[in-house]
Amino acid sequence: MIKWISNLFSSTKTENNTDCTKLEVHEHQKNNIKNVSNKFLIVGLGNIGAEYVNTRHNIGFKILDHFARKEGINFETVKLGALAQYKFKGRTFLLLKPNTYMNLSGKAVQYWMEKEKIPLENILVITDDLNLSFGTIRIRQKGSDGGHNGLKNINLVLNTQNYARFRFGISDEFKKGKQVDYVLGDWDDAEKTALPERLEIGSEIIKSFGTAGLENTMTAFNGK
Repeated sequence: MIKWISNLFSSTKTENNTDCTKLEVHEHQKNNIKNVSNKFLIVGLGNIGAEYVNTRHNIGFKILDHFARKEGINFETVKLGALAQYKFKGRTFLLLKPNTYMNLSGKAVQYWMEKEKIPLENILVITDDLNLSFGTIRIRQKGSDGGHNGLKNINLVLNTQNYARFRFGISDEFKKGKQVDYVLGDWDDAEKTALPERLEIGSEIIKSFGTAGLENTMTAFNGK
């Protein structure tokens, strides 16, 4: 009987020690996850060069430039692009403008994801969309490239479509055979007048993505 009681207490002690060990590992992992999840990569797609600055295809760059001016931060030339860092409510936002040209955007995205150890769910890619009327906003958790060469390359390099994207409508008001001229063309007068308000909403979306989360951001801004 004494031996049985002794074994019982010995077994309980071992189990308790095991539980404590598991708890310590769990908390350590939880802290690591917390640190990683507070960093976000916001990628604006576009083409480098003065001739592309004000084109429809460069709306990703334009939104990030507006955000940077508003928040008083600057872009620095880095490997595969230009990068600006912004801190807000305990989060770190890395704003990336790839310099690889649109068709090779995935190379820059992958490099900075890996370098900064940013998880896929903390990436937001901003791009133009011909299938949406001008200024229409559509935020999605995942999806196909929709014929967009920048997204197509990111999907290829990352080997997944499961990352958030913020599509900005540029409409499809072009004649047959003139699509390239249209997307690489300048905004018309009406669009230029409306752009500032749309860019401001774009800045709000970036902050919301990092602080309120994707689902809440979609609810708040889709169709706005």
